[in-house]
Amino acid sequence: MNAPDALRQRDEADMPMTAEQLRGHEAPVTSRLSGWILAATRVGVALLWIDNTSWKQPPDFGEGDPPRTLYRWTLQAVEHEVLAPYAWFVDNVVLPNFTFFGWLVLIIEASLGAFLLVGLATRAWAVVGMGQSIVISLSTLNAPHEWYWAYLLMFLAHAMLFATAAGRYGGLDGVLRPVWRSRDTAVARILERVS
Repeated sequence: MNAPDALRQRDEADMPMTAEQLRGHEAPVTSRLSGWILAATRVGVALLWIDNTSWKQPPDFGEGDPPRTLYRWTLQAVEHEVLAPYAWFVDNVVLPNFTFFGWLVLIIEASLGAFLLVGLATRAWAVVGMGQSIVISLSTLNAPHEWYWAYLLMFLAHAMLFATAAGRYGGLDGVLRPVWRSRDTAVARILERVS
């Protein structure tokens, strides 16, 4: 091989892959250290959700006089409106049916914590985490003494978990992915995609 060919190969190797070239490849982690950092970040985000379930206490979820915990924070969506249609939805649908929505929030956030902790279906749960981060933002973004960057960071952390397929590093997605690839079933294909 002559020098220009060697330089061209080196330059091509240094160029980022296109989306088409990335299809079918593993997640873009280039070192063990990067994989461990992704795993630690995933576990940290999971622990955030697990810790947040501690103040979502059934059966009333803080509904009462005075309002506490989840109910008090949900009221913020109406009292310190971020988006008028969302505030209307909370006032007219969520608050009158608060026990149902309290259980829904508890189940979603506990599931987020559990699935992200073990790294199973991480990409799917990262999308759920982005959605939940948006819902929390719409409820509390304009509340007094709230640091709005916290909600952006929550969203971005989940976007990073999704983009890097973080469950493939130190998680069950990495262990089970070869099994899912070896099976030609609809369920296996779905599990491979959400990992």
